[in-house]
Amino acid sequence: MEGTLVITPNQTAGKGQRGNKWEAETGKNLTFSLIFKPSFLKVGSQFYLNIISSLAVRDTLAQLLESDLKVKWPNDIYLFNNKISGILIQNAIKGDQIGTTIIGIGINVNQEHFSDKKAISMKNHHLGKEFLLEEVLNKVLEKVEMYYLKLRANHFAELYQMYLGHLYKYNEKHIFKAGDDLFQGTIVGLDENGRLLILSDSGVRAFEFKEVEFLEN
Repeated sequence: MEGTLVITPNQTAGKGQRGNKWEAETGKNLTFSLIFKPSFLKVGSQFYLNIISSLAVRDTLAQLLESDLKVKWPNDIYLFNNKISGILIQNAIKGDQIGTTIIGIGINVNQEHFSDKKAISMKNHHLGKEFLLEEVLNKVLEKVEMYYLKLRANHFAELYQMYLGHLYKYNEKHIFKAGDDLFQGTIVGLDENGRLLILSDSGVRAFEFKEVEFLEN
């Protein structure tokens, strides 16, 4: 059913990008999935599902934390240089359209200690303040619905520009790794398939997910 919500209160084997595990202490964080049937969306435009889910989570956390957050391509949410949320999208294709989409979202809310030094929670940032999980969830769901309706209405250009406006390291020089190649480059946008476009000394290069890594400063 369109918009079905599945909540996992006790996430023991969460899966993140690049096959990483998502660390979530029981009862402290949000881990949930949303199921959509975006049959209106062509396969070539499937990256817009990443865009709307990223924007929904980013906007919610920016409002609640009163701070600027960024989307680290393709769809991790960063508070300064630390990861506060991760999103994993799985699509089932029917012909040239998207049949079913599962959007899995994990948000670090009230957990205080992580094995990953790059992880941060809402509580960490707000100096020990506890957040109501239901309130955070409801606000995310409102934002997802808003952006999903924009997508249904074909507001592709608007969504793309909003995503770029919040993209981590956009228009900034950074060190990247592609295979064995270390290079300095500047993120200049995305192509029509959602590939990351990086301007380097050799020109603009397009990367699929997992083909390039951000090297931390």
